[in-house]
Amino acid sequence: MKVLIVEDELIFRRMVKKTLQEAGYDVVEAEDGQAAWELFQREPFQFVITDWMMPGLSGPQLVQKIRTSAQTTYTYIIMLTAMNDKDNVVLGLESGADEYLTKPFNSGELKARVASGTRILKLEEQLIQAREKMEILAMHDGLTGLLNRRAIEEYAEAEFNMASRKEQPLGVILMDIDHFKSVNDKYGHKIGDDTLRQVAQALTADLRKYDRAGRWGGEEFILVLPDIQLTETTSVAERLRARIAEMQIHLENGGAFSIHISLGVACATGQFPSLVKLIDAADQALYQAKQGGRNRVCCFEPS
Repeated sequence: MKVLIVEDELIFRRMVKKTLQEAGYDVVEAEDGQAAWELFQREPFQFVITDWMMPGLSGPQLVQKIRTSAQTTYTYIIMLTAMNDKDNVVLGLESGADEYLTKPFNSGELKARVASGTRILKLEEQLIQAREKMEILAMHDGLTGLLNRRAIEEYAEAEFNMASRKEQPLGVILMDIDHFKSVNDKYGHKIGDDTLRQVAQALTADLRKYDRAGRWGGEEFILVLPDIQLTETTSVAERLRARIAEMQIHLENGGAFSIHISLGVACATGQFPSLVKLIDAADQALYQAKQGGRNRVCCFEPS
């Protein structure tokens, strides 16, 4: 871990540096608070050890600047001070410092305090990672890895509102695996799950960075395609239909089978008052594709 040492007295700065380097830390030095703040703005440090009394920008002032900065991760701060009365200690902690050490310090105690702060930072990092993982799980379908219905609806709603404001088109494709129940009945749910995963992979193969695919429910999927006209949306749907028709779902015994999908296409160009109406139009087109023999693309055409 990289530690920023802020100390205007050269001897003390070198003592702290030597102690931390012996403990295996990477050390960066600043000779006063202003220099430290300029360094911090270029490269936010997770660990800062700062003196209290310094010309220009004092230790408490530096701590306050760090605490009010727009940093995305926490910085653990130890204040070094020759003032050991309780009022000053409280003042240092109230400024935002996590810990303090009085001068002259014991090198063993300094190492222990830094090690304790490092453990706290690692715990914070683990909590952040756990929270991010939970957020991902909350937004994605556990089987296919696609956005779940709630997440894709939120994305589609935002894109629909933006398209309405900017008077831009928004394409939606609803698709359903034809006769998927027979796959589960004939080959079992494990193969059925593998089929859903392979279809999901095929859906995301050629998406633009701002397109989104989601699992709408069961064997039904949805694509949300911003800034794309009906003819282009239909072409995307046809390519997907052809790609999935060429797929082979392999069995454990060496055999394989193919599947087909039906797709319904709709595009908002100002005629739909809400996202619900747009998706309903795509659903009507999907129903038409199923009624027309399946394994085909149908577009919604308002009467």
